[in-house]
Amino acid sequence: MSTNEKSESSTATAADAVPAAAYTAAAQERIRELRLWREQIPHFATPETTDATKLLSNAASVPAQFIELTNIAITNHMPLVRAESLTPEQVRDLVAYADAFSPLVDELEALAKFVQYSTTFARNTAGAEALTTYALTVRLSKRPATAYLAPYAADMRRALGRVRKPSPETQAKKAAERAAKAAAKAGTAAPTAKPKA
Repeated sequence: MSTNEKSESSTATAADAVPAAAYTAAAQERIRELRLWREQIPHFATPETTDATKLLSNAASVPAQFIELTNIAITNHMPLVRAESLTPEQVRDLVAYADAFSPLVDELEALAKFVQYSTTFARNTAGAEALTTYALTVRLSKRPATAYLAPYAADMRRALGRVRKPSPETQAKKAAERAAKAAAKAGTAAPTAKPKA
């Protein structure tokens, strides 16, 4: 390898190391921004248990018209007013909040799916590239001129977790050898019978 090639190679390696750090920094910045949203979204609440949303779904699914009818009833009939209950204005505010922020939920769910797809797509592309390189390394390692690639192919095979299974013929041959060894061992271990006089 020439000095010029070495220089270009080390420059490429240094340049390749920058995007990984840049991606990490960009991802951390987006996470920080999302966490700031917790303070900016009114009525923001975190579930206390994994099934908390399911437990809320029954009352959360009543129609808006039903809620407004109860607001009107409370406004016009004093016996329905409870000391600990919310005012009709507070209830209307909660309904308006839920209506306004529901599209944000859909948008965030879509964004999460798209980000997940993007990361899976990136891993797929990188994995496909690595598998192609592995296949080429295996093929070239079998040629005399590039046989020095065999250790690299073996390392890649181990890292990939793919160990070639023996063919049925090889398995049958090994089984026959084991049976022959076992028979030979049994034959030497058995006492020789003496003829009766």
